[in-house]
Amino acid sequence: MFETLTQAPSDKILALMGEYAADQRSTKIDLGVGVYKDEKGVTPVMTSVRKAEERILSNEKTKTYLGIAGNKGFGAAVLDLIFEDGLDRSRVRIAQTPGGTGSLWVLMQLITRARPGASFYVSDPTWANHVPMAKQAGFDLKTYPYFDTETRGVKFDEMLATLNGLKAGDVVLLHGCCHNPTGANLTPAQWDQVADSLVRTGALPFIDLAYLGFGDGIEADAYGTRKVIAAVPEAVLAFSGSKNFGLYKERVGAAILVARNAAEADIANSQMLNVVRGAYSQPPDHGAEVIRTILTDAALRAEWETELTEMRNRMIYLREKLSAAIRERSNSTDFDFVSSHRGMFSLLGLTNEAVEKLKQENGVYMTGDSRINVAGLPEAKMGELADAILAVSR
Repeated sequence: MFETLTQAPSDKILALMGEYAADQRSTKIDLGVGVYKDEKGVTPVMTSVRKAEERILSNEKTKTYLGIAGNKGFGAAVLDLIFEDGLDRSRVRIAQTPGGTGSLWVLMQLITRARPGASFYVSDPTWANHVPMAKQAGFDLKTYPYFDTETRGVKFDEMLATLNGLKAGDVVLLHGCCHNPTGANLTPAQWDQVADSLVRTGALPFIDLAYLGFGDGIEADAYGTRKVIAAVPEAVLAFSGSKNFGLYKERVGAAILVARNAAEADIANSQMLNVVRGAYSQPPDHGAEVIRTILTDAALRAEWETELTEMRNRMIYLREKLSAAIRERSNSTDFDFVSSHRGMFSLLGLTNEAVEKLKQENGVYMTGDSRINVAGLPEAKMGELADAILAVSR
């Protein structure tokens, strides 16, 4: 049977990880992989997470299943985190999933059941895994303009014009905050216009909220999600706890659906849970229980928010350092956009050849589209990195 198969294309980011690991140069710099790193280059276990884990270990009495929807306390805490009190919960259903990717997959399968072959719009560019997942779900994949390669900002007029041309039954995937891979994000006023457009057209918003708190803080980062979902009759939302809780390998996510009313929410939820049952049946609990424990304990939540603020401020600081280092050496503001972007990533606008040259000659690793993980920027070697970037960008 297996002789009929052909080699699947390798994942570019995973391949880059392998190349970096094999590089013996002590001066190498990893700006490719999308995980937060501290000043030592380590992805740490947050102190609040460690305390929650210790409490769970002491109090846990059983390892029995929790049910198809997963940890209900986790689900309630996540909804409180994202929406506070600003959403009619009778219209909302939530299922814990294995990571944000799991939530994307579950929701795509749900939409496919409701609208097979729907037009599915993603930003140009978008997170690399959105595209194959949408194709596997059978959607008619399309793009809407997003990133301006000249200004390094959002092509908002072009984006809005495309959204205004959508129709009921179309699906539009929106990055809730901290756009991956560009780092360019919508302003509150622009989110207001997006929400108005979605109300007029009847298109279904599909929000990917993978970096809540990594941009400008939880409240600011949640603005667009809250605005859109408060305005429209139906929406879906994929949440990830990988980044903001540092729970990467624990795989913690949530698939959230918002329906027009409670009766339709129940029907849609039955289909969503049927998708889950046929895939992984029930999600793992450890990471979800960690998040539930943190979000429902005042002291742990305060400690987590402090740690999250420290991570966010460090990334903003590193952005400013890189922009300043390049500005000082080039006497130009060509890379000042890095300091204005938010989240974990920015697109530098380098050619594939320039990216390859950085890797071969300087041991600087980034994805082929020149996306950098700003958490990997080396403060002690920022000058050398700036010189290398300028050398290949001239």
